[in-house]
Amino acid sequence: MREGGDRLSGVPDHGTPLLALRGIEKRFGAVNALAGVDFDVRAGEVVALAGDNGAGKSTLVNVITGVGPADAGDVAFDGEPVRIGTPHDAAALGIAAVYQDLALCDNLDVVANLFLGQEARRGGRRGPLDGVAMEQRAGTLLASLSIGGLDDVRREVGTMSGGQRQSVAITRALLGEARLVVLDEPTAALGVVQTEQVLALVRRLRDRELGVVLVSHNLADVFAVADRITVLRLGRNAGTFPADAARRSEVVAAITGVSGDLTPAAAREVRG
Repeated sequence: MREGGDRLSGVPDHGTPLLALRGIEKRFGAVNALAGVDFDVRAGEVVALAGDNGAGKSTLVNVITGVGPADAGDVAFDGEPVRIGTPHDAAALGIAAVYQDLALCDNLDVVANLFLGQEARRGGRRGPLDGVAMEQRAGTLLASLSIGGLDDVRREVGTMSGGQRQSVAITRALLGEARLVVLDEPTAALGVVQTEQVLALVRRLRDRELGVVLVSHNLADVFAVADRITVLRLGRNAGTFPADAARRSEVVAAITGVSGDLTPAAAREVRG
């Protein structure tokens, strides 16, 4: 938890974070994209990262995943100081990310998409693909996550709904024994039913004691599934709040920088 500038509004402390960032700085030339940002997430917790466009959310995600390492600040994983300088560093710690574009191959089936680049082989690295082993593991993992509609793991991903595709992408992130999953706008452009399917999957990730970072502009989804909400504004911490529906106006005020009576646009955002 941040000590000092960040507002901690009734957020309890539940021990050592799985991931803790302190005083994170990131610059792009003369632009200070992140200025002393603190952020943490614990195992078995969903923390939403909220903020307007340009607030620094994507930059912070890139710091977490090693795509854009921090210029300054401290990073700890499981209470131990670490450096996340590359995506490989992040993966080695058990940090996985699912981006908005999903990076799925529509012409391949579920199994092929899950194991793309990390295929199981018989008799060593140069042996033939072990399709049976991959199919069995895919089915077991999908079943353990209670993902419906994917009973046929040989179905082409291009024939699936948006919610099913998102589920495949999230499942792929778990193949490497992930401990922390970053979800970038996982419900963007999904219908009501598909959105609820994805949110239910996020809850199951939390039940499996994974840490989840949820990046979303949709406050209705954020309040439906998050435990805490950290708001960034102009590259700085603007507040950390419990995901309590009664605090929506405070969260919107932190996002917009407008306190007191909400504008009509902000009021619509509060209602989700």
